[in-house]
Amino acid sequence: MTHLPRLGRALRALLQARRTVALGTLGAQDGAPFVSMAPYAIDTAQRCLVIHVSGLAAHTANMAAHPRVSVLVAAGETDGAPVHDLPRVTLEGVARTPAPGSPEHACARAAYLGRFPDAEMMTELPDFRFVTITVTSARQVAGFGSARSVAPEELAQILASGDA
Repeated sequence: MTHLPRLGRALRALLQARRTVALGTLGAQDGAPFVSMAPYAIDTAQRCLVIHVSGLAAHTANMAAHPRVSVLVAAGETDGAPVHDLPRVTLEGVARTPAPGSPEHACARAAYLGRFPDAEMMTELPDFRFVTITVTSARQVAGFGSARSVAPEELAQILASGDA
C-alpha cells in the first residue's frame, strides 16, 4: 500500500469513526435540495460508500430520479471545543442501486453487514435496498484553516483501505 499523507490518514480515521452521513439529494418532483441521515459503510472492494434505504423514504425516490448526491461526514461536537474546528468531509458522488443477486449487491451487503451486523434482518425486507455511492470528489476540512480538495488517487486509496 502506498503511504498516505497526514491529512489522508486523518480523513480515513474520520470515515472509520463516524457511522452516519448527512445525505443531500435533489427532490424527485421539484429538484429542491433535501438532506437526510443515513448509516453508511465503505465497500473497500468497490471503493464506494454503501447505504441501506427504504423504498418509502424520500431520499430513495430522489436518488432514483437524480443520482448525483452529496454526503457530509463530520466529527462529533465536544463540549467547550470550537465548532469551527470540527473535522469534516463533503463527498460528491453518483448513487446506484445494484441488482439483487449481482456481485456488486453481494459486495455492498457484505460491507454493510460487516459494519452493522444487527441490520441483517432489515436486509431481508422487500422494501429495503442497498445503494452504492461512487465518490467523484471530496473536500476535506481537517480543522480551522486546514481545508483541501482530495486528489482522486488519494481518495481511491482511502476508500480501498477503510474499515468502515
